Amino acid sequence: MKMFSVAHKTVFVVDHCPYMAESSRQQVECDVLTKSRAQGVIPLAPVSKSLWTCAVECSMEYCRILYDIYPKDKLVNYIVSDSEFHILNSWRREDQSTHELMSALAAVGPPNPREDPECCSILHGLVAAVESLCKITELQHERRTALMDTAERVANRGRIICLTNAKSDTHVRMLEDCIQETILDQNKMAAGSDRLMSIQQCELVLVHIYPQGEDTLVSDRPKKEISPLLTSEVHSVRAGRHLATKLNILVQQHFDLTSTTITNIPMKPTLNVCEQEEQHANTSANYDVELLHHRDAHLEFFKSGDLHMAGTSTRENGLKETVTLKWCTPRTNTIELHYCTGAYRISPTDVNSRPSSCLTNFLLNGRSVLLEQPRKSGSKVISHMLSSHGGEIFLHVLNSNRSTLEDPPSISEGCGGRVTDYRITDFGEFMRENRLTPVSESTHDPSGKLPAERAKAQLERHTRYWPMIISQTTIFNMQAVVPLANLIVKETLTEEDVLTCQKTVYNLVDMERKNDPLPISTVGSRGKGPKRDEQYRIMWNELETLVKTHAGATDRHQRVLDCIIACRSKPPEEEERKKRGRKREEREDRTEKNGNKETDDKSWQESERLKGLLDKEDQESEVIKDSPDSPEPLNKKPRLTTEEVQPPERAKGPVSLLTMWTNRITAANSRKHQEFVGRASSVNNKFELYQHLKDENGMDVHENGKASR
Repeated sequence: MKMFSVAHKTVFVVDHCPYMAESSRQQVECDVLTKSRAQGVIPLAPVSKSLWTCAVECSMEYCRILYDIYPKDKLVNYIVSDSEFHILNSWRREDQSTHELMSALAAVGPPNPREDPECCSILHGLVAAVESLCKITELQHERRTALMDTAERVANRGRIICLTNAKSDTHVRMLEDCIQETILDQNKMAAGSDRLMSIQQCELVLVHIYPQGEDTLVSDRPKKEISPLLTSEVHSVRAGRHLATKLNILVQQHFDLTSTTITNIPMKPTLNVCEQEEQHANTSANYDVELLHHRDAHLEFFKSGDLHMAGTSTRENGLKETVTLKWCTPRTNTIELHYCTGAYRISPTDVNSRPSSCLTNFLLNGRSVLLEQPRKSGSKVISHMLSSHGGEIFLHVLNSNRSTLEDPPSISEGCGGRVTDYRITDFGEFMRENRLTPVSESTHDPSGKLPAERAKAQLERHTRYWPMIISQTTIFNMQAVVPLANLIVKETLTEEDVLTCQKTVYNLVDMERKNDPLPISTVGSRGKGPKRDEQYRIMWNELETLVKTHAGATDRHQRVLDCIIACRSKPPEEEERKKRGRKREEREDRTEKNGNKETDDKSWQESERLKGLLDKEDQESEVIKDSPDSPEPLNKKPRLTTEEVQPPERAKGPVSLLTMWTNRITAANSRKHQEFVGRASSVNNKFELYQHLKDENGMDVHENGKASR
């Protein structure tokens, strides 16, 4: 049981030898009155910090961030090494503060450059660091007292951070060997003492500091296990801002921290406190402040994969990322009751900058700030809140999704209540196929696997490729693929199974040859969706993806994949036929696109052409009739008056081209044929039949042709 991690104890060993008094060669400008300087005043020359000053500043910044976020359980022991070691504080809680360390460092003073380098060594401090790790902290003593029967469950682990100027890689290996021997000696001593604890694990982080402009003599090395008790890593860093950046990254790695940048913070340039409620846009500027906190504050981002929505970006060093959240202007001084899922202490990265001081003072005055995820479109999502409690500033995580206090969402609903097409029926079948049942101890598996291992292996095989949404899959919506999909997930295949899978593939080839439609989802797409060839290409790609995930299981699985690949490689004549089919579909699409307009134009042009032909025929008929050489025309039906002619009933709606053509042809033909004799000699459209019978028999014949007695 790991009750104490390596992060519980951290020992800083800072080199205080004469060579640490050397300049870092990073100049610092001291003359800041460049605009208001009177004439004749000589500007101040820039200064540069020593290696010792850079090491102290960066190590104190490391401790400040640690104390801000972990004020109790994470402890630091600070040791200075020259001709002897100087322990500046202890593991007691009252000694854990930057004020105590700064006071002790002031008493130590800078390194003496005139001191004999042969008498000084970093080894004194490293030996003292190992001895310090064996000492029991107050928290360890409390846990050991509470667990008297199992006191050995309280582990003793720690980390040593050494800031020095090493001579070479050989020198570094010598330091590691010395620490390893010291750990073994101290563990033997701790085994016979009640006030000491043996070291189960020690991490050595050696930071080699060298001036700017020089080449390093020590190479970087990642974490390496020296022995079961000791691991070591080496960082070669230039003094100055590079060292500060390196220790900032190390403190995040060592204590599981992450970075958040608050953007668009309004602040008046002339004030020391953010009073953004009264300021106007033309009198304020927007600033950014970077904060460090525990990574669990972004746990929801990591789970949902929405880090890109939260504006993840890489800082200048390119090694650590920061999540960007946008400032929301608060509307009240009182802290409203928000549904929070966590609260984490924060620490500004640049604590002395004016924007950081402005934000800190604003929050300590009892104000709270809501933070939103930057989005290009859509409504804003408020995910975090900054507020202070008891003089400490916390980053609160607000629940931006459904509350656990509400009713659980339906399985047919997605995030935010959006209805999605989940494969609910298929998932129910999937659960039935993977149910767990009790198994007797006498059951023996030839492979030697335990039942739990076999169950996990089967679940892994079934979920290698299993789309959750209907619109994201084609093959699982096809009944023709069901036999192959059910068999390919098996651990082993028989020859009959292989034949069934191959038969399924051949059926799909036959479907493609017949150009049968596929159940392709057109959700979110315009028009008719992808073309038939594209549908089959999507289907074959997905089928190949499914089989490839299982092809490495056995040779028979590979045979199924080979069959699919062979069927996908079509002969040239098949490709030519597909190409002609695609061109035909494109022509049909273009025709349908302009169908209505072209049909109207063609109907109008055809009607005009027919009208011209009929008028020409009328003119030719009149010319023949009026010609002096032409014979006398046959008797034709006299024109009837308008009252006698019953116009044909006009059909409702537009007249078709066929109707127009038929009417014009009928009218033209009616003027050309010889008229019926009965109609020509009729009286009131009536003609008396069988008139010759009246003359022969001397009988009166009615109009209907029957004699009257």
